[in-house]
Amino acid sequence: MNVIDLEQGTIFVGGAGAGYGDPEHLLMKYANRHGLIAGATGTGKTVTLQILAESLSQIGVPVFLADVKGDLAGLAKTGSTGAKLHEAFAKRAATIGLDLDYQSYPVTFWDVFGEKGHPVRTTPAEMGPLLLSRLLSLTDVQEGVLNIAFRVADEQGLALLDLKDLQAMLVWVGQNASELSLTYGNVSTASVGAIQRALLTLEGEGGDRLFGEPALALSDLLRTDAAGRGVINILAADRLMNAPRLYSTFLLWLLSELFEQLPEVGDPDKPVAAFFFDEAHLLFDDAPKALVDKIEQVARLIRSKGVSVWFISQNPTDVPEDILGQLGNRVQHALRAFTAKDQKALRQAAENYRPNPDFDIAEAITEVGTGEAVTSFLEPKGVPGVAMRTLIRPPFSQLGPITAEERAAVMAASPMAAKYDTTLDRDSAHEQLAARAAEAAEAARDLASPSQDDSDLWVVGGQKDERFTRARRYNPDLTIPAAKKPAGRRSSRSDSVLETFGKTVAREIGRSGTRAIMRGVLGGMFRGR
Repeated sequence: MNVIDLEQGTIFVGGAGAGYGDPEHLLMKYANRHGLIAGATGTGKTVTLQILAESLSQIGVPVFLADVKGDLAGLAKTGSTGAKLHEAFAKRAATIGLDLDYQSYPVTFWDVFGEKGHPVRTTPAEMGPLLLSRLLSLTDVQEGVLNIAFRVADEQGLALLDLKDLQAMLVWVGQNASELSLTYGNVSTASVGAIQRALLTLEGEGGDRLFGEPALALSDLLRTDAAGRGVINILAADRLMNAPRLYSTFLLWLLSELFEQLPEVGDPDKPVAAFFFDEAHLLFDDAPKALVDKIEQVARLIRSKGVSVWFISQNPTDVPEDILGQLGNRVQHALRAFTAKDQKALRQAAENYRPNPDFDIAEAITEVGTGEAVTSFLEPKGVPGVAMRTLIRPPFSQLGPITAEERAAVMAASPMAAKYDTTLDRDSAHEQLAARAAEAAEAARDLASPSQDDSDLWVVGGQKDERFTRARRYNPDLTIPAAKKPAGRRSSRSDSVLETFGKTVAREIGRSGTRAIMRGVLGGMFRGR
């Protein structure tokens, strides 16, 4: 038996043999419906994920998955024919009637930290204040201030492309808090400070590497190779798991971007793309209801765009009930019920399957061994299939990790290296705000330091000299008293005006530093810019 049957439109998952029912297949037409892979540690979830990724790649479906333990990198290498492992695989293949066909698959490695894969980045502007607030663990009040910062950045044309852009924007918001409060509501400098501290913590954890350019283009995750096989995009998540909030926020951003950018395709004959989110409980732990509602909405609607989303977790109860109800394709590996809570979770897991008169589902879930599972895949017309006790087929690619040298060779041959491995730092909010501050400081210095030649201050008719002309570029409301200045002597009143104005600007520069935006001192200098 082959894994792919194009005539029947099926993908062989496993099944028939002594003690097992009919062969279990995933219908390609319903592979764009979402799925769940659950089970205790060491029961075979990773192998199930691997064989589904292989099969989808073979039919031309691009795949994205998070590699939490490093084991899935073996997809890039032909399956092992070592005596012991091959013997075990050959025995299982014979049991379920499968023809072994060891092969490698087209793989692209990604890594937020740029160490085990090509750097994967987004921008603060693309991620938006909602997900950033979750990433930074902000309160509702602090999230409101962050929303104001994004709103003002949009209105003033200040691009937020990396973390230093967002930090510079928050400095500006803090310095103009009183003015902004009149328009947008209360802007507390304490809240601005709390957000800045959270950004520093994120930067210390390496999260700043997530933000920058070139930002990840989703089209680069939806590629096929020359043979028409879908590229399997593997996100190195072993280090990323040490920052679970960063991991979950990135995956939620990716799901949201897919929903917003992909066109409607209805019910295609096969998925446009498939995404596997390992350690799914991290997506929902401590998530506010508004965010969970957003995930539910995206999960419900993204199917019409041809995207299949699979959640992988130790227990089905890790996924909220409203989302769990949308997961029509299910693979349940063994659960251990040692406590009352575990037994309740086991009963709930069993109740989510269509009953099979041949065996007790709850009992089967506790009895299946490594590599076995209780499965249910959608049948024609989207009807849930009867629960089956299934022996999962062996993978065709290598089971387990690859060497660092093999990973480096795959990365070097990837077309993504030239596009993403070099960081791009464009002129954006940080640079633009710094330039404005420098211009304001220069104008202030000119006003605070009059020329030695008194004749160039002003002349009859009130025509202003170069220093006041420059100052008026930033503050059109600035007025200079029109008077004839006697040559060789200064008016004490004029000196007082200049000195007072210059000293005020100088004090503000000293107080705010080189990034300061002296909007309060120089009036509406940035109005309309």
